[in-house]
Amino acid sequence: MADGEESSHLLIVGAGGHARELLWLASRLDSGRGRVRVAIESGWQPPRTVAGITVESLDAIEHDLVDVRYVVAIGDSRARERISSRLESAGARAAALVDPSVQLSDRVRIGSGAVICAGCVLTCDITVGRHVHINCGCLVHHDARIGDYATLSPGVRIAGHVVIGPHALIGIGASIINGREGAPLRIGAGAVVAAGACVTRDVPDGAMVAGVPAVRKR
Repeated sequence: MADGEESSHLLIVGAGGHARELLWLASRLDSGRGRVRVAIESGWQPPRTVAGITVESLDAIEHDLVDVRYVVAIGDSRARERISSRLESAGARAAALVDPSVQLSDRVRIGSGAVICAGCVLTCDITVGRHVHINCGCLVHHDARIGDYATLSPGVRIAGHVVIGPHALIGIGASIINGREGAPLRIGAGAVVAAGACVTRDVPDGAMVAGVPAVRKR
């Protein structure tokens, strides 16, 4: 977890591949000392265990979440928002997980519930919002702002002076060129940047862009 957060009790919500990755991340931070639980919402058909941990029902444990720290291991940003709201109403607190291999300066602000996976580099004067997921091998350069619940897929490259709106999804290996001081390049709220795209201009809210250079597809 991020510096200053207790690691004795972590709840990971989700039971798929991303949950297994976050269990690995948590084990690297805790060195096996912390208690980790896995839970899912009702209505899903999960495996009985994930990485040897029994999967619990969120409905069954929701009454006992005061002071529990959690992360939501689900790619769908709207589901992350819904589940995080539910958990915080029950008294749980979001944890930020930052892999020990991540390189970042002391001028990077990381919101609660954010996840930054192995091999990432975040340089300086960067804001990472709440419940943002930054997957393995991403590079984020100076003066970038990443809005709440946004997702950076593996291998994303973000240059300086870029603003990414809440719930935006940046696909695997996509690149976003730099904006300018006072005129950042903007990726709108809920926008989708396709895998491998190179974004050279602003992307409107809710739009999808693809290609090199990226053009609007919807």
